[in-house]
Amino acid sequence: MDEDSQHNTGAAAGEPELVSASPVRDRATVLQILPALGKGGGVERGTIEIARAISEAGGRALVVSAGGAAVHEVARAKGEHFTLPVDSKNPLVMRANVGRLMRLIREEGVDIVHARSRAPAWSACAAARKTGTPFVTTFHGTYGAGNPFKRKYNSVMTKGDRVIAISAFIAGHIRQKYGVPSQKIRVIHRGVDLEWFDPAKVPATRVATLAQQWRLGDGLPVVMLPGRLTRWKGQTVFLEALSLLGHKDMRCVLVGSDQGRTDYRHELEDLIEKYGLSSVVRIVDHCADMPAAYMLTDVVVSASTDPEAFGRVVPEAQAMGRPVIASDHGGARETVIEGKTGWLTPPGDAEALAGAIDRVLRLKPEARQALADRAIANVRENFSKDSMCAKTLEVYNEVLNLKASS
Repeated sequence: MDEDSQHNTGAAAGEPELVSASPVRDRATVLQILPALGKGGGVERGTIEIARAISEAGGRALVVSAGGAAVHEVARAKGEHFTLPVDSKNPLVMRANVGRLMRLIREEGVDIVHARSRAPAWSACAAARKTGTPFVTTFHGTYGAGNPFKRKYNSVMTKGDRVIAISAFIAGHIRQKYGVPSQKIRVIHRGVDLEWFDPAKVPATRVATLAQQWRLGDGLPVVMLPGRLTRWKGQTVFLEALSLLGHKDMRCVLVGSDQGRTDYRHELEDLIEKYGLSSVVRIVDHCADMPAAYMLTDVVVSASTDPEAFGRVVPEAQAMGRPVIASDHGGARETVIEGKTGWLTPPGDAEALAGAIDRVLRLKPEARQALADRAIANVRENFSKDSMCAKTLEVYNEVLNLKASS
């Protein structure tokens, strides 16, 4: 989808979307490469999902990384993992990785190399070119480019025979900043796993357990901002908005790890105290059961002050039928249909955010249900994991056909 999302009524709210992935041409071997396989990140999750899709479509899925806690997930996806120091930014290591990857490409009969991050992409691009292997990249973010060196470093992600952009916003960014022609770019939105994010599959016991753990009490509306504790995610704007609301008859949860940013966490705790919100706001660490978290929530907020490249929180919450409020920039403009599946507010505008939260909390049950039905249908039609995988396999077949015809 190259423009902002348009509402489609395709799949009914209670039915799973059925997307058939094309077989991988000639049972191809696809090598995906990323720095490491930690748990929970979008790049890691997408790599494993595509590995499974390749295997299920008749291809062979290889993954190269420096290892990590999620390596076993590759085997569960019927893929094969190879450990190389591709997380290193040391030029000597990166140069040595070119030779390592060339050997792997030749020994394993790799047909496509798909790079998902900058440091390993430099080695992967060189190895692919030297072996005559089609090369695909996925542009996952805007990446900082404050000086010519950084811009050059980032530019490797534009070197693919096809460049996958995870949103139309990112597609526009790489056209404008790096001059990538439109015909090389394929917009493939990140996908929501509709087997996991399905309100019909979350029992009340899971929701009740989480509410008890978070000390939310009974009968009060819950407002949640999921996202790691880092300034651009907008937690300070969210807290200011709550202070402007001026009432305490609700509970608000910041869900996300500080990832070592203890100073910022302390700043948030001080703001909670300053605004008199100690009885209202909870800060909780990483949540392993986000479907249950969404289900116990009345409003889900994404208050990012910088544009999200895609922003998976927003479509995940919509898949669970939850009203969403997001900042009016970046990927949210593609995943939120204003006034129909959620609301957009100016980035950093605490007053506008407060007004939107108040408006959502006042929704009548029938209006809330109608919004939930539209939100679920929107995600199932436009942002499913199955759709993401099918479109990625189409790109693989496209580059294989390009090579065959050259």
